[in-house]
Amino acid sequence: MTLMLDEIREQPEAVRRTIRAERANLERVAAEIRRRNPAFVVIAARGSSDNAATYAKYLWGIFNKLPVMLAAPSLATLYHSAPVLRNALVLGISQSGESTDIIEVVRGAREQGAFTVAVTANGVSTLAKVADEVALCHSGEERSVAATKTYTTQLAIVCLLSALLADNAELLGALERVPDAMAAVLQGVDHGAERAERYRYMAACAVIGRGLNYCTAMEIALKLKETSYVVADPFSTADFMHGPIAIVGSDFPLLLFAAPGRTYDDTLKLAVDLRARNAELVIFSSEPGILDLATVAVELPSPVAEGVVGEAVSPLIYAVAGQAFAHGVCITKGLNPDQPRGLRKVTLTM
Repeated sequence: MTLMLDEIREQPEAVRRTIRAERANLERVAAEIRRRNPAFVVIAARGSSDNAATYAKYLWGIFNKLPVMLAAPSLATLYHSAPVLRNALVLGISQSGESTDIIEVVRGAREQGAFTVAVTANGVSTLAKVADEVALCHSGEERSVAATKTYTTQLAIVCLLSALLADNAELLGALERVPDAMAAVLQGVDHGAERAERYRYMAACAVIGRGLNYCTAMEIALKLKETSYVVADPFSTADFMHGPIAIVGSDFPLLLFAAPGRTYDDTLKLAVDLRARNAELVIFSSEPGILDLATVAVELPSPVAEGVVGEAVSPLIYAVAGQAFAHGVCITKGLNPDQPRGLRKVTLTM
């Protein structure tokens, strides 16, 4: 048993705990956001936290009509030319809350008069101290180097704040059903190596998801890189069609995240094209129509809600399945996901 797999399995309860513990706090934060009526949102983050920020870019654009930009922290720390953020809502997302560049973006924004929120698993961190408000990820200690439960609890915070800000009971209800769906994904998962055995010698692949699940493609590509040393490139379905599809030849492996919703038809069309090219397709979906095209099919539970609301919460569920697969690739390669070479749990960047 690895720490990474233990923490993958802890996610349903970690997400449930986060939703329950932070709801009242985020209702208050949402009220302040409405009072201030920011013109836009800027999020500073790195690594998995940056992928959570990408989720916010789509989710808050859809449900809150807020334009979301991802910060370039080096503008503050290296170029000493921080942008004007006084009319923004500024979030710093950091597992440890100790990345210097994220802290400096939030500190500078608050000094300019922006409303700032720290999203972190460490409520006594420097980031928590410099922000106006803190949204705590109730993930418990995460000991594995690869982020799993801190990532999905960050997604839960992002979704919970969106639902409360929009006063969207349907989205909130769907989010509350997510932990049970995550648990269903994990039923019967041992170490994930059975599905991954075919990819023991995989050196490179593409990981594809569009819209709300673009963050999933980015996050699972990162997991494959840091635990299995696979050159895994994440793409939006649309971007992949604009050139990168040329890399696909016979037996080239691709992971596709195909949740039902607005992006499903595009992903299905791409899967048909890739199958015609004799690609190796690992497809994560609840839909038989696309799973029938897979070399390896990872069947996921039916959506917890209809339409775009079900799609909106799917990244939490699909991330768990992708993490388990990435863990399996690592194990089948004979590697230790808890001790990836050259990495440590907290990375401090300037």
